[in-house]
Amino acid sequence: MKQRLDFYKASPEAIKAMMGLEHRVSKSGLEKPLVDLVRLRASQINGCAFCMDMHTADARKGGENERRLATLGAWRETPFFTDRESAALAWTEALTLVADGRVPDEVWNEVHPHFSENELADLTLLVVAINGWNRFSIGFRKTLD
Repeated sequence: MKQRLDFYKASPEAIKAMMGLEHRVSKSGLEKPLVDLVRLRASQINGCAFCMDMHTADARKGGENERRLATLGAWRETPFFTDRESAALAWTEALTLVADGRVPDEVWNEVHPHFSENELADLTLLVVAINGWNRFSIGFRKTLD
């Protein structure tokens, strides 16, 4: 598959805006392993091969367990994720698939006890950011190096 457009070159201002989101996420205090899982799970849902490759590598560099990476797509069926991680993954899926059924109350009720209000806003920004990057990469067919 051939890359359609180098979006970094096409609109540096758009990338600057996206990097602003990333800057906030990095300052949020959300734990890095959780951030990696959220990025990878949203990228799996969206089918973004470039982002899946990058975020899997990032997670491995951060010391993520191979079993958790291998089973992330079926996280509900494993004992490998904490309640906080599971709640974040449920929130990620609901927001990423928002057109399929909004964000159900049961997902809110699952995530709310595990995150402060500030963390919930930051977690939501993280999901917004990775979904944005996925759309840039998928739409313009960002190639794997």
